Amino acid sequence: MSKKITLRFLLIFTFSLFFNKYNAQTETDLGNIHGNFQIDAANYQRDTIIKADPGSEVFRYNAFGNINYTKGGFSAGARFESYNPPLIGYLPGYRGSGVPYRFARYKHKDIDITVGNFYEQFGSGIALRAYENRGLLYDNALDGMRVIFTPRNGVTLKGLVGKQRTYFSLSPGVVRGIDGEINFMELFDSLLGKSKTKLILGGSFVSKYQQDQDPTIVLPENVGTSAGRLAIIRGGFNFNAEYAYKINDPSYQNKFSYKPGQAIIASTSYGTKGFSIMFAGKMLDNMSFRSDRNATNTIDMINYQPDLSKFHTYSLMAYYPYGTQANGEVGGSCEIQYKVKKGTWLGGKYGMDITVNGSAFYALDTMGINASTDSIKHLKYSTNYGNVGNEFYHDINIEITKKLSKKLKFTMMYANQFLNQSVVQFNTLDKEEHPDVSSHIGVLDITYKYKSNSAIRFETQGFFGSYNYRDSKLDANGVKNSTNNTGSWISELIEWTPSTHWSITIADQYNYNNPIVAKRVHYYFGMLGYVNGPTRISISYGRQRQGIFCAGGVCRFVPASSGLSLSISSSF
Repeated sequence: MSKKITLRFLLIFTFSLFFNKYNAQTETDLGNIHGNFQIDAANYQRDTIIKADPGSEVFRYNAFGNINYTKGGFSAGARFESYNPPLIGYLPGYRGSGVPYRFARYKHKDIDITVGNFYEQFGSGIALRAYENRGLLYDNALDGMRVIFTPRNGVTLKGLVGKQRTYFSLSPGVVRGIDGEINFMELFDSLLGKSKTKLILGGSFVSKYQQDQDPTIVLPENVGTSAGRLAIIRGGFNFNAEYAYKINDPSYQNKFSYKPGQAIIASTSYGTKGFSIMFAGKMLDNMSFRSDRNATNTIDMINYQPDLSKFHTYSLMAYYPYGTQANGEVGGSCEIQYKVKKGTWLGGKYGMDITVNGSAFYALDTMGINASTDSIKHLKYSTNYGNVGNEFYHDINIEITKKLSKKLKFTMMYANQFLNQSVVQFNTLDKEEHPDVSSHIGVLDITYKYKSNSAIRFETQGFFGSYNYRDSKLDANGVKNSTNNTGSWISELIEWTPSTHWSITIADQYNYNNPIVAKRVHYYFGMLGYVNGPTRISISYGRQRQGIFCAGGVCRFVPASSGLSLSISSSF
């Protein structure tokens, strides 16, 4: 079956290239075809030093190709995907090939109708967000129908129904949702005139249906979440807030608790020339919402619970990332950006950018209650919203970027971080195996552009960590008996871009003071890259350390690996 699907895809892809070329002269009559593809492949090797064992399937790949057609208000498309098997670190359920995404959409004046697969978000996403993240191999697209109705400027109504993608199949639950939004400035523009204040109100209701097949407890088959939101914008000032309430939704994620869930997310910011400040906060209590109550990992998630901590691009800054705790958390973040003016003592000839960021998250103060229904015990608990529980995570960092000359610029960063990794990453209270981590991290990034389209970049990072245990037990060698105490790290990188098209990168991460001497190894890496228009090709070789990778509060586990990798992407 997979061979037939692959052959059909290749035929469609070949025809689309021809059609797109012919279409250049007849776009008015035939419309337009465009698309993109990407292949990430790796040939793994066994590396006993870092305990990387790929098993018997040493060659793995993730690949996809999109083909889209548009003509006037009509559009249609399909995506072919293949994972045989997927790269190490991605959920094995994706194994296979197929066309899990295909759609047809028509927009005309005030109506917009989509049948097939689609992505959608209501407000901030705490009621519903269907989206894709290739870095996580996360895709919870809906398969069904969506209608968007705009009766007049400033008023938008949405309705949808469908099932979520589960690997190459669909979830057992059905998702239904409606959403409405009013932009008063656009709605009453003739009355308000040139009003400088924009007021937006919105609300949504999302429900899921899943049959109760549990022989021991009574499970609700229809679960609903309602949400309301507000946005105020005036000049450089911006305020957004949304509140959501979910009825009891016992599931594997919340240990089949019947307690209702609720969430509030709010942010405010102000920006003017050379200065901006932002505050954001959230409270989540039992807000896991899935179309399959038994799903785990990142499968069948209906809503999105954002992570407000800073997303770090430097590897050691992101060594111990934070993942949103859907069962309960409270916290927030603040960021201040300031541009030092040119010509000042501190700014010099080119000025200087300073960013200070801080975030912290805590457990909710909860009290468990053992209740009984029909002689069957299930978990219930109450929440004291006036207090907070143990600290989950904090990250306080500062970033300075300065251009010293037309050829030379640098970035410096410092961060102080804390992670309660036993709870946040491993959902356990075993701090002997997963101790709390406190760290100081520094980064220096220097770029020298020695001629037009040619540059060399040097990057050095240091991670200096301490690990806090429940007690002081030592192993036979006199060190803490934990596989997750990795000590401190240093990372070095050189990136050379000799021309517009080519780049060469060499890097190494060294775990120089791991308490287990045998684990003080180098994680070396080398890459050759080529870019030409929309086409990007890279080939790399090296080691990948074991860890957790997070994006937007959603995380995946990455095991240790070693080998040769190839990545190719392009668009047309």
